[in-house]
Amino acid sequence: MNKGRIFTFFLIILALLGSTWLTPRVFLWLEELRLANTGEVTPLEEEEAAKLLRSLIALPAKERVAKLEEIAQQPPSLVRNRARYLLAADLIKQKQGKKALFWLDSLEKDYPQLGAHILLQRAKAYGLISQKDKEIGTLKQLIQKYPHSPVVAEALYMLGEKTQAIAEFPHHPRTHLLVSQELEKNPNQLPLLLLLAEYAADAPGMNQVRDKLVAEYENELKPEDWQIIADGYWQIGRYKKAALAYGKAPITAENLYRIARGAHILNERTAAINGYQKLIATFKEATQNGRALLHLARLSPDQEALDYLEQGKEFEDFAPIALLETARRLERLNNPEKAQATLQFLLQNYPNSDAAARWRWAAASKAAAQQDFLAAWELAQPITDNPDSSLAAVAAFWIGKWAQKLNRPEEAQASFEYLLARHPQSYYSWRAATILGQEVGDFTTVREIMPEGIKLPGRLPLLAGSPALQELYLLGQDKDAAILWQAEIGGRPLTVAEQYSEGILLLARGNYQLGINRVWSLSQREQPQDKLEWKALRETPEYWQALFPLPYYETIQKWSQERKLNPLLVAALIRQESRFEKEIRSPAEAIGLMQVIPDTAKWVAEKIGLKNYTLINPDDNINLGTWYFDYTHQEYENNSLLAIASYNGGPGNVKKWVEKYGYDDLDLFVENIPFPETRDYVKSVLGNYWNYLRIYGQ
Repeated sequence: MNKGRIFTFFLIILALLGSTWLTPRVFLWLEELRLANTGEVTPLEEEEAAKLLRSLIALPAKERVAKLEEIAQQPPSLVRNRARYLLAADLIKQKQGKKALFWLDSLEKDYPQLGAHILLQRAKAYGLISQKDKEIGTLKQLIQKYPHSPVVAEALYMLGEKTQAIAEFPHHPRTHLLVSQELEKNPNQLPLLLLLAEYAADAPGMNQVRDKLVAEYENELKPEDWQIIADGYWQIGRYKKAALAYGKAPITAENLYRIARGAHILNERTAAINGYQKLIATFKEATQNGRALLHLARLSPDQEALDYLEQGKEFEDFAPIALLETARRLERLNNPEKAQATLQFLLQNYPNSDAAARWRWAAASKAAAQQDFLAAWELAQPITDNPDSSLAAVAAFWIGKWAQKLNRPEEAQASFEYLLARHPQSYYSWRAATILGQEVGDFTTVREIMPEGIKLPGRLPLLAGSPALQELYLLGQDKDAAILWQAEIGGRPLTVAEQYSEGILLLARGNYQLGINRVWSLSQREQPQDKLEWKALRETPEYWQALFPLPYYETIQKWSQERKLNPLLVAALIRQESRFEKEIRSPAEAIGLMQVIPDTAKWVAEKIGLKNYTLINPDDNINLGTWYFDYTHQEYENNSLLAIASYNGGPGNVKKWVEKYGYDDLDLFVENIPFPETRDYVKSVLGNYWNYLRIYGQ
């Protein structure tokens, strides 16, 4: 009997007896037999199958099912196992439990990396087909076989086992759901409220939990409880509430500093001064005292400030800025000799400090404004000796510009080439590249460039996380990966690799603003080892791809081509306006990716005949936004600098600035924009463009 007859025979038996007696293993055998009989399966090489699977992960479930089934029928391999898990996960989301069981059958034996998750999925599939006993049995099997896996918390959640979940997995989001459900029944449970305050501090609604603890349990809270509450308030910028809580927490230098700093931020001058003074009196050697003394100096009259700054010089990390501020105060007190001596001490003893760079840059800028380009050139030179200085890139660029003014072309070229080599990500490197003749667009030509060969990366690799987490992320199971990640890190301080990976996970789920911020804030690490790890990470292309993601690029490209705009310039503007958050709203009621104001949207929509639009829809928003961006370009003869400034600062202001400063030297025009927000905005948008070009362009 051939395969076709065997298959037909089994179909007849199936029709007569029904399918309830068939196990998933029999289903699998029948499916393999059917596909082999019909010729639907073509053997795939392992590498080819892996490449195909990677391409399928981003597709909707209905679009990838046939290809996934093809991979799932291949001989045993990791790629086949991944395809089967993905098929089962898709089917469970579609509430097709029986079909999911077909692909999950015995899969944990072949795919141990996701063994606990496979049992969890199997339990869910049994639940979908109302086989409660098998669902509970599978969950208990999971708990017994993988007792230390965070996935156990998922099983405990499904079983409603609150006590064990709280005892063993207090960090797990499912435990927090169980606790929240208990609080809905009885909101007056102090231990559960404290658990959420400690382990779910960033979750939605936690501010109300903290408020309830303070209002109703003040006399029952221990100092360590107040610490948890205070830290939660501080992280979300509730400084007054944080100060009250820190006042009842353990007395530490950091807590006293935060009490004072919070008052300072809220412009409560007297409270801030008293707070800083209390810190200094209580913890005489605390590292926070250097910052406290600088803040006290800035809150005090010149003569009194000098006393605080003198004390601040004793703290090595703050000595340079204390010296610079001392010199400025002495100048205001008409003591130029002592001010000059203080500056000389700063420059001799801390030549590569940020404070020294700030003084040199201010002096160089002043000399250049007086047309003394030689003095400006000489003053700015030492700034570039420290490539880590925040002013190194701008100094290198203007050293080159001033060398041009001095008719020193070789020195100008050397400075621009140095800038490109040492600070390739800077806005000023784009300007240097333009001056050096690279075809990257200038202020007046960048809109016309249509970059070719833009290659978007696949899923960026994680640098941390368990093998199970890595597998879930690779398979595009981003929600499950995020839950597992939260359980694994447990609220502890993150390493550089972990913080970067958290940023990648946020980007994968479409939380672009938070994801970009997580990656960017690595630059603010203070520990020497962390700085070294961050600098090593910056040398990888993946770091820059994470910092400058390109979601919605097909839509951006479509409407950019319609308006004859450089799509990378549009992406650069979107990154600055919204960080790719499609539903974000500004205080001025600008909405969506390109932050279009509703009145402007209505005006543009009438111009282009667009009806029934919504600004949180990416296609509508980019359609309207690119039309307006094109309009601002046309207003200024395709000068992208002025168009970008107008997009942010308004056309009326740009007109005033053009009349006041002219634009014979557009680099100087940018530096002269009187609105700091617009000045930084212009540099950021064009810097974003440059980074997109160097990261994704040919």
